[in-house]
Amino acid sequence: MLFEQISSDIVAAMKAKDKVRLLALRNVKKYFIEAKTAPGSNDELTDEAAMKVLAKLAKQGRDTAQIYLSQNRADLAEEEMKQVRVIEEYLPKQMEDDELRAALSEIIAEVGATTARDMGKVMGVATKRLAGKAEGRAISEMVKSLLQ
Repeated sequence: MLFEQISSDIVAAMKAKDKVRLLALRNVKKYFIEAKTAPGSNDELTDEAAMKVLAKLAKQGRDTAQIYLSQNRADLAEEEMKQVRVIEEYLPKQMEDDELRAALSEIIAEVGATTARDMGKVMGVATKRLAGKAEGRAISEMVKSLLQ
């Protein structure tokens, strides 16, 4: 399980004195524990739920880095991106634009979508099937362009 993997990697980061990795993984573990102890989770954290947490943390880190860059704080943005890269090691590889377009075209044909009005049907299937492989914003933008 991912929870145990993160825990053992924290120990490895401590032994290697890798401060960036240690900080990123401790932050991940904190969010894992919060998700594990949330009401309705039955004190369990599935790998699927863990992937959602990792994807959310990576997205938040990228967004934070963008804010830092807009405020001319490249030093802070770089530190944030170092942590994001550590988190992304545990996520599946993100789809390239052409791969995403092909997958979404297949989903559009599958659900029989023809106009922008059918976007909801496509998004429902696409977000479940492509979870962790592509960001929701990228999926949404691609679906809009394909349905026009």
